[in-house]
Amino acid sequence: MEESVKQTRISEYSYELPDERIARFPLPERDSSKLLVYRRGNISEDVFRNIPCYLPAGAMMVFNNTKVIQARLHFHKEATGGPKSTGALIEVFLLEPAEPSDYQVVFTQTSSCSWYCLVGNLKRWKEDTPVLKTTVEMGGKTVTLTARRGPVHGTSHRIDFRWDGGVSWAELLEAVGEIPIPPYLNRESQESDKTTYQTVYSKIKGSVAAPTAGLHFTERVLRDLDAHGIDREELTLHVGAGTFRPVKSEEISGHEMHTEFIAVKRSTIEKLIRHGGETIAVGTTSVRTLESLYYIGVYLSTHPDATEEEMHVNQWTPYETEPDMTSVQALQQILDYLDRHHLDVLKTSTQIIIAPGYRYHIVKMMVTNFHQPQSTLLLLVSAFVNGDWKTIYRYALSHGFRFLSYGDSSLLIP
Repeated sequence: MEESVKQTRISEYSYELPDERIARFPLPERDSSKLLVYRRGNISEDVFRNIPCYLPAGAMMVFNNTKVIQARLHFHKEATGGPKSTGALIEVFLLEPAEPSDYQVVFTQTSSCSWYCLVGNLKRWKEDTPVLKTTVEMGGKTVTLTARRGPVHGTSHRIDFRWDGGVSWAELLEAVGEIPIPPYLNRESQESDKTTYQTVYSKIKGSVAAPTAGLHFTERVLRDLDAHGIDREELTLHVGAGTFRPVKSEEISGHEMHTEFIAVKRSTIEKLIRHGGETIAVGTTSVRTLESLYYIGVYLSTHPDATEEEMHVNQWTPYETEPDMTSVQALQQILDYLDRHHLDVLKTSTQIIIAPGYRYHIVKMMVTNFHQPQSTLLLLVSAFVNGDWKTIYRYALSHGFRFLSYGDSSLLIP
């Protein structure tokens, strides 16, 4: 199984996406977007706000409550050409916290922290200028933020930040950072993106990209879900910049999936078990988290005292063996682990790649947007609809659907 999946050719997951079909901005009303409903090979369409009508009463729906941080920071190198000249612009893009490494802790820091970052215009940040500086007005005082370049970390750099003023890192990012809208929108971020590029239920700061399937939900739709008897639960996967990284190798064996931090509450695990280990996932990030839970449970069955790091789900783990364990049994292993260690939240990370040949264990329905050609997200969708993704995408392209992050949505029922 593993070798056949690794030999999947990404060129087989391509389609022509005209530039005008990429939604540059969201609709004025989130829930007025179009909804494509794929039900076992049959396709219909509706308005997104009617999605509760298509879901079975008593089902469980899982949302990713991560919040996008203003991860794009700009620094000007000190100019040498006189008082009116401006030095080179250096962009520092936050990826994940290095010190402290805990997301909740790092945002409470009031003087320093370190992050792994991508650096734009890196060649202009020479060794003779190790520290960059920028200032911002906050609460009537000027706060100075400095960035010191540290060692290379994979494809990123460790950057050490220092600031004065006694403000928290969370407050400082709100003041000095920019919301990191996707590069394929080909535009500068705007003030409106601070609101429209967040889900209405976003809570836990840490993502550098939105879980975009959730952007269609409004308080009205959430109330309708409740009225239809849909059980709602949340988990957290902090979306990394790797979600936009194209597959550049001919076969997916040459593509390294990015690692993302996940957190799932004990109460969510309990509810999943009560629902027979089955759920409806909102977005591919929820899918990746939920399906990772299965393999975490399998691992814990033979490693009952594993650490957070040891529970990490590797890229190819699902294809190495096919465990003889139900989703409920796997989830119970996690619950037992949390009980043994007196924990309320499971925290670990995942690198899972879901590609054709993958067998889904927990996710039975999926809400998702329309993804880029030759992307790992398209592979995930194809695996879910048993290879029938072209039928869905042909319909969407021929019926005026809008694509990518700010585009329309689909409900997939294989």
